[in-house]
Amino acid sequence: MQEVPAIGIIGGSGLYEMEGFAQSEERTIETPFGAPSDALIGGALGDRPVWFLPRHGRGHRILPHEINHRANIWALRSLGVRWIICVTAVGSLKEEYAPRSIVIPDQYFDRTSRREDHTFFGCGIAAHISFGEPTSAPLRQFLRESCQEEETLEVHFGGTYVNMDGPAFSTRAESEVNRKLGFDVIGMTNLPEAKLAREAEIALATLCMVTDYDCWKDEEVNVEAVISHLHANAAAAQRIVGRAVNKIPGVPDWPEHRALDAAMITPQKLWPPETVEALAPILTRFADKGSDAGGK
Repeated sequence: MQEVPAIGIIGGSGLYEMEGFAQSEERTIETPFGAPSDALIGGALGDRPVWFLPRHGRGHRILPHEINHRANIWALRSLGVRWIICVTAVGSLKEEYAPRSIVIPDQYFDRTSRREDHTFFGCGIAAHISFGEPTSAPLRQFLRESCQEEETLEVHFGGTYVNMDGPAFSTRAESEVNRKLGFDVIGMTNLPEAKLAREAEIALATLCMVTDYDCWKDEEVNVEAVISHLHANAAAAQRIVGRAVNKIPGVPDWPEHRALDAAMITPQKLWPPETVEALAPILTRFADKGSDAGGK
C-alpha cells in the first residue's frame, strides 16, 4: 500500500508545538545544495504525516539572505512532501491590513537580487515553470476556511507579497514606492519558497502574519514590536494550520503536482547523470519515462 504523501509546514520553531501534533522523529537531511535551516521535525496531525521546518533555524539564527531555500525544499520533497503551508511575518503596505491581522496572498513581486538560489535547474537541464498563479488556489481556500473559526482575527484573502532582500527593513522611499505600485504586504523569505516548491511539484500557500506597517506609517519598524505581534498570533496560527492540514486530500493530483510536464526543455536523453542524481526527489516520476521526455 502506497504511503499517504506528507504535508510540509515552514515557519517559526514554535509551530510544531501545536495541539494534536504527535512528534515521532527528528531528521537531519543532507542535500546536494548544502544543509537545510535545521533538522526537520516529523510526526502526525490526525492521520496525516507532517514535517515541520523552522525557516530561520531554532533560536532564529539565520538571516533571510542566508536561508538555503533549495536545501529546505529539496529536503521536504525527499521526505514525500507534496503540500506546503508557510507561516511568515510581513509588513503591511495598506492601512486596512493592521498588525495582528492575517493576509493569504495569491501573488508575488520579486525585488530580490539572487536568481541562482531560486531554481533547482541548470547544470545541463533547462526548465521554465509556469508561475502566473504562484500559489495553490485550493490550499489558499483551505487556509481561508480554517481562519473563519477565529472570530476575533481579521483575515484578508488575496493580495500581493513583495519580496525584498533584507536583512534591513525598507527605507521610507522604498516603502512608498511599493505602496504606489499597489502591493499589499512585504517580506524577505516567501517568494523563493514558492518558486522552488512549484519546481518540486509541491502545492504551496502562505499565511502572512502582519507585524507592522513597514515604515510608511510607523516612525520605524523595530524587532521588539515585530516579535510581540508574532507571539500574539502564534496560538491562532497553530490552530489555523492544524485545521487546514485536516482538509488536504490524500492524493496529490492538483495542477501543481505536475508542474514540470510543461516546463522541461532539455530532452531527457541529454540530461547529465550527475544532475539527474542531484535532483532525484524532484525528477522521480520521470525515471520510468522514455529518453524523449522533455524538449517539446
